[in-house]
Amino acid sequence: MTAEDEATGTAVTAAEIARLAGVTRAAVSNWRRRRSDFPSPVGGTSASPLFSLPQVQQWLQGQREGREVSGEVRLWQALRGTYGEEMVTALAAVGDYLLGGRGELTDQTARETVDGLVAERMPTEVMDGLVARLLESSTRAALDGASTLRLARAVRGFAGETSGAVFDPACGIGSLLVAVSSGTVGSRLGQDTHADATRLARVRAALSVVEAGAPAQVVVGDSLRADAFPDLRADLVVCEPPTAVADWGREQLLIDPRWEAGVPSRRESELAWLQHCYHHTAPGGRAVVALPASVAHRRSGRRIRAELVRRGCVTAVVGLPPGLAASHALPLHLWVLSRPADPRRTSGTVRMVDLSANSPDGPWQPQPHQEAEVPLIDLLNDEVDLTPSRYVREPEADYVAEYAALRRDLGARLSRLQALLPELPPRDGSSGLDEGAPVTMSDLLAAGLVNLDGEDLTSLSDQLDPDYVRGFANSTENARRSTSASGTFRADLRAARLPRMDIERQHRYGDAFRLLGAFERELAELATTGDRAMQLARDGLTSGALDPPPTQNNGSVEPPEHD
Repeated sequence: MTAEDEATGTAVTAAEIARLAGVTRAAVSNWRRRRSDFPSPVGGTSASPLFSLPQVQQWLQGQREGREVSGEVRLWQALRGTYGEEMVTALAAVGDYLLGGRGELTDQTARETVDGLVAERMPTEVMDGLVARLLESSTRAALDGASTLRLARAVRGFAGETSGAVFDPACGIGSLLVAVSSGTVGSRLGQDTHADATRLARVRAALSVVEAGAPAQVVVGDSLRADAFPDLRADLVVCEPPTAVADWGREQLLIDPRWEAGVPSRRESELAWLQHCYHHTAPGGRAVVALPASVAHRRSGRRIRAELVRRGCVTAVVGLPPGLAASHALPLHLWVLSRPADPRRTSGTVRMVDLSANSPDGPWQPQPHQEAEVPLIDLLNDEVDLTPSRYVREPEADYVAEYAALRRDLGARLSRLQALLPELPPRDGSSGLDEGAPVTMSDLLAAGLVNLDGEDLTSLSDQLDPDYVRGFANSTENARRSTSASGTFRADLRAARLPRMDIERQHRYGDAFRLLGAFERELAELATTGDRAMQLARDGLTSGALDPPPTQNNGSVEPPEHD
């Protein structure tokens, strides 16, 4: 910890503040922009600032937030106070303590908090919560090979069940190794170059099998240069190897027997890892390897890709949605390899799956239109491009039925729009409001009558109709008050003013604002439906699925006139 950290206390990220306060990261961003008294950063970068934990706690208490701190948060704070940025080491110590060790976790507060958490939940749940926090913290940037929990779930979905050995040759903190573990697995083995990550992976693997009694062995070392398990043939191999490694040991490993499909070039370290995983796959077993999407089409790797396809090693390639990698923003593919029990019987196709349009949280079961069985001969061309989106196509639209349905939907929405837009008679006597001096939103907030969470404004009192409050708060006049002299818009609803009126009159305004809100939503849906109908009509006409309408007497069709 730096001298600055010692002066200000433990530093925390915005994500950690959100967890501490029980809010979203967006809420913390709103606090930073709109609350002038929010603590200033004490370190980090402009993209990932760090804040003093004591200052944040004091500010949250003043905002009546964060009073109830969970045991998990207290444990994280105690670990940060003892270990600083070495949180991988801290979590390994917690894991050792959960397994019965007493020498690693020396902080008494941390021990007592762990004991309290274990009284309420399983040890694996305690560790999973800490790992999730680790992957969202500033420490994540320094983690090489720490697979995200989303990727771990995707790998588990395509790995299936196994009753034999599971191996991860670049296991990092063990997320993939743990994700595919179950009570039927015979043993778990892993290797990684980072000693601290290996310790954490070891205790996580041990915790995941403590009931089943299956052994877990994770060792330190470079799996390509110094394979710790040269004779291992696993039923399931999972791996997210390091990417774009310039020196992976090619010169020292030129005659290594692992390169069944050919020696990878210096720029194709991922294909070295892919063959390493396949080498450790037992007959009848499979490997699931997460690789950057570029590995499927890079020119320098086409010879090895062709040989893997020709030998029947590649069972499937799965295109994943963005946001699943921890250390880079590149899209990922899952390569599913299998080693046939009988080399003479191999599949004649490769299953291509394109889930790139799915949510990063899944689902991982593809729909029929998201996959295709591609014959090997169609892949073995000059490019040997194994990108799933090249072979998986969206189903052809049913232009006739869908266009007719959209026209009916448009008609129904137009009818609803007219009913939703209220008739608003002119106000008697005056063109303005004469309800007395307005009340400011800041006064209502101070009195506890309303609550403002970012842009979400809610009424906490039966004295105030919620839609009356939101309607006037978002008026054009109040929007002008939120605009600075330079013309820069800053939405600060605390400066809004509301006219004073009795609750019955508030309800009348609230009813009108509710109808206008429903009208606005329906109008937006109408625009979306209209855009879809227009595009479908054009595509149907140009593809020959739809015919233009019959012409009138003058030989042309005129659009109806507007009133």
